[in-house]
Amino acid sequence: MNEMYNVSVSPHLRSETGTNSIMRDVAIALLPACLFGIYNFGYQALLVILVSVAAAMLTEFVYEKLVRRPVTIGDWSAVVTGMILAVNLPATLPLWMVALGSVFAILVVKQLFGGLGQNFMNPALVGRCFLLISFGSQMTAFPVVDGISAATPLTAMKAGESVDLLQMFIGNYSGCIGETSVIAILVGAAYLLIKKVISIRIPGTYILSTMVFIILLNLVNGSGMPTGSYLLAHLFGGGLLIGAFFMATDYVTSPITPVGQIIYAVLIGFLTAMFRVVGKSAEGVSYAIIISNMAVPLIERFTVPAPFGRKKRQRRRQGMKKERPVGNALILCAITLVAGLLLSFVNELTTGPIEQAQLAAKAEAYVSVYPDAASFGAVDGADELLASAATEIPAAGYTTGSVTDVMTALDGSGNVIGYVLSAVSKGGYGGDITIALGVDLNGTV
Repeated sequence: MNEMYNVSVSPHLRSETGTNSIMRDVAIALLPACLFGIYNFGYQALLVILVSVAAAMLTEFVYEKLVRRPVTIGDWSAVVTGMILAVNLPATLPLWMVALGSVFAILVVKQLFGGLGQNFMNPALVGRCFLLISFGSQMTAFPVVDGISAATPLTAMKAGESVDLLQMFIGNYSGCIGETSVIAILVGAAYLLIKKVISIRIPGTYILSTMVFIILLNLVNGSGMPTGSYLLAHLFGGGLLIGAFFMATDYVTSPITPVGQIIYAVLIGFLTAMFRVVGKSAEGVSYAIIISNMAVPLIERFTVPAPFGRKKRQRRRQGMKKERPVGNALILCAITLVAGLLLSFVNELTTGPIEQAQLAAKAEAYVSVYPDAASFGAVDGADELLASAATEIPAAGYTTGSVTDVMTALDGSGNVIGYVLSAVSKGGYGGDITIALGVDLNGTV
């Protein structure tokens, strides 16, 4: 009668699946994308991945030691955060910025909110958005791949250019380290699905809803019914697939109920389509996911079933103040909508004058460096020249420099007397350093 019994809440069967095994499987699933990124962009991509993972693990270790918490780097969550951040970065990003992004993701977004399971947004994606806001030019400086322009396919498509779907499927184009190869991403996704780490519910709904909203938005804005190649380009590019299978499915920041997961995925799809079709950005997956992460508590509030025997109004009967989550959510949505419309209106008003001012400033700079020119004209094969310069300049050791524009200098009779060009260095402390150069036909600067 004096024996002690351990009474616990059901269920009493313990699953062998834990945080360690889940995170380890996610890390394994990310390897194909990482390996293709290294193959595509070279040793620089490898360094970015290693620095990102190492900084994430070191930050978690040091912080937990300082605050006297159990060290959790063995659960692989810091490794996964570092890998997800790395595959969303360009291979050309300076390594100190990579490390800063990992520190921000682990320290600010994860640990300061209580560690794994307490963060309300995906740490890796917030780290990426932090870098994108802080170092926009470096985060969009993509390397040239096999002589192909450093512009991403979605950027080229938004500018009205055509894209090669086969090269996008293989991954032979510029972009972030892990987002280029559809094949590599699908191999990793298949591994997660086979291991039952994730279900197809969130990624499938996200992909389908994104396509549907892209079609609807194109019809609404008068662009007409999108072609199949247009939709496939959106599917293959801009990190949509890697976001769908590896980021939107994060256990901590996604809903736990099937209905909630569908609502959550549809919201991400809507935001992604809005950013891509209506907004100025060609991408938008990262922002769509972290914004939807913040809506998860509200989604779960209305989708988590009440426990058996508990009535919905029980708390009100106990004298607690009635809450108005729906009203508050509608008010917040209305404020956000009005603010967004106002910002869009102001942007439309200022885009034209800003572009004109930039063109005038460029023309003034060209006149100052080549005062003998009566006018300036286009250069035949300018795109090929710029692509060649993008390869030859880094090969010569000038890794932060590039040529962004080249024009002919013409005399009063329209004869070519020289050339003017714009050169940009990414090494500036406060941003890009842009200069204009004039070169005569003898090669004198």
